[in-house]
Amino acid sequence: MLSKVVTVTLNPALDKTVTVPRLEVGGLNRVEQIRFDPGGKGVNVAKVLKKFSIDVIATGFIGSSQGGVIQKSLKDLGITTGFVEVQGATRTNLKIVDNNTKVTTEINEPGFAVLAEDLAKFRDKLSYFLQDASCLVLGGSLPRGVPEDIYQDYITMAGEKNVKTILDADGMALTEGIKARPFAVKPNIHELERLVGRSLATEKDIVAAGQELIHQGIMVVVISMGSKGAIVLDKEEAYYVKPFPITPQSTVGAGDSMVAAMTYAFLKNKPLAEVARWATAAGTVTASKAGTEVCSLTEVERLLNEVQVIRI
Repeated sequence: MLSKVVTVTLNPALDKTVTVPRLEVGGLNRVEQIRFDPGGKGVNVAKVLKKFSIDVIATGFIGSSQGGVIQKSLKDLGITTGFVEVQGATRTNLKIVDNNTKVTTEINEPGFAVLAEDLAKFRDKLSYFLQDASCLVLGGSLPRGVPEDIYQDYITMAGEKNVKTILDADGMALTEGIKARPFAVKPNIHELERLVGRSLATEKDIVAAGQELIHQGIMVVVISMGSKGAIVLDKEEAYYVKPFPITPQSTVGAGDSMVAAMTYAFLKNKPLAEVARWATAAGTVTASKAGTEVCSLTEVERLLNEVQVIRI
C-alpha cells in the first residue's frame, strides 16, 4: 500500500542546531547544546504528519555524503523514505540559537547539483508514489541543476492523478509553481510581497493579494505572518487567525508545521475556519519549542480553542 501523503524535498539538509548563551558576532562563542536533525521543508512536514498518525512517505534527492544519516534518522522516526541518491554532499544547515534573546540565526548551504538523469529517475519514482496518494506536499529551495518550473511539472502530474498539492516555496519556484494551480499555497508575508511585487502593509492589502492567487485557480491560500498570526482565504471566505501567546524558542519548522496541519485538515475534510485554526495552532506550538523540535497532535488538539479565528 502506498502513502496517503507524499512530501517532496529536492534539497534536504542535515540541520545542525547549536545553542549559545549570547551570540557574539565577530567574537568567540562557546556552544552549550548541539543537536542534529533531518531537515528541509518536506522532511519537516513528514515529521509532523507522522506525529499526527498520517501515513506519509518522504522523497526527493539525497546526497551520498550524510544522506544515509538523514534517511536513518527518518526511519528511526517511523517515516518511510524514497529518495533518489545523487552525487555530492547533502548540505548542512546551521541554526544558531541565542539563549538570551531566543533569536535563531540560520546559515543554509546551497547543496548538491542534480543531473538530467537524476531528474528523470525521480519523476518516475514520484509518479509511482502518487498512484494512491491523497496529497502531495512540495516545499523548499531547488538544488543546482533543477529547473525553476519543476514544481509546476509535479503539480500538473499530481492533478492528472486527482492528488491535491500543497505548495510552500519562494521566488521563481513559487511563481512558476502557481501556474499549474496547486490546491493550496502557504507563502509567508515576505514571500507573498515578492510574488506580487509590492508592499502589503494592511490586512486589506494582504487579502487582496491572496485573492489574486484565488483568481488564478488556487483553492486555499494561507498567509503566515509570524507572531501576528495568519490570513486564510478561499473563493468564498477569508479569516484573520490570531495565535495564543507563547515565549518563542525557535522559528525553525513553524511554517512547515502549518503546512502539515493544513494537509491533515484537508484529509479530514475540515471547513476553512478549522483549516485556519489547525494550521495556526501547529505553527505556534512548534515556535514555542527549542531547536528543530516540532508539535505533536496532542499538543495541537489541546490548544486549538486558544486560537482566535475572525471572519473578515
